[in-house]
Amino acid sequence: MARTAAVWNPAQYLRFAGERLRPALDLLAQIPLDAPAHVVDLGCGPGNVTAMLKQRFPAADVIGVDGSAEMLEKARATVPDCRFEQADFFQWQPAAAPDLIYSNAALHWVDRHEVLFPRLLSCLAPGGVLAIQMPTMHDTPLRRMQLKVAASGPWAEQLSGIVSAPDILAATDYWDLLRPHAASLEIWQTTYMHALSGENAVLEWASGSSLRPFLDRLPDGQKEAFRQAYAEAVRPHYPRRPDGTTILPFQRLFLVAEKA
Repeated sequence: MARTAAVWNPAQYLRFAGERLRPALDLLAQIPLDAPAHVVDLGCGPGNVTAMLKQRFPAADVIGVDGSAEMLEKARATVPDCRFEQADFFQWQPAAAPDLIYSNAALHWVDRHEVLFPRLLSCLAPGGVLAIQMPTMHDTPLRRMQLKVAASGPWAEQLSGIVSAPDILAATDYWDLLRPHAASLEIWQTTYMHALSGENAVLEWASGSSLRPFLDRLPDGQKEAFRQAYAEAVRPHYPRRPDGTTILPFQRLFLVAEKA
């Protein structure tokens, strides 16, 4: 199945900035470094997490790396005291060995983790830290309904073969990949119960991330019809509570590896 490069909309992504930042803060709190000199925010998006890294490590040279020109434009305007580079995750090579490679909700957009993750660990300076957080939502209604809606309706032919982010590996697979090369390794999983407000809250959440590859393939005249079909498909799985809130259980995998 084909994966297209999504055209990211920073405003839509940041619509739920508080919810998306909480896992980033939780990951940041577990980094066992006091004063790293070189820090990389891999998959920096609009730069809101890059700013947090700069605040946590003010003396560090902080570089944000992302493949989206739209996200990097927002990041450069938002965080002028950090540097930013546009690069593919597999092609990116640091000019100097980082003390910290931090990646929040980005690496699940690419596959071949069995190649990428050991390579990232190898890029670090001795004693450096690789800190990663990724959604593990591929087997939930949020994602399954995207494929179901894409396969029905007038857009089925246009969306044939289109998928969102690929499935990630099992937590034990990441252990096997990284532990032989790490002085220490911590892996854990958390389910966040995001309390979303407004009409079609799950639709709006997905429209800023995993729904993008489908919407980007459709002409403007079909985008809204697809969005509404998806909203109807997910509503029974994420009903509004009596107070009007929609609860979105969101599962995430964390890992923090220190290079040997």
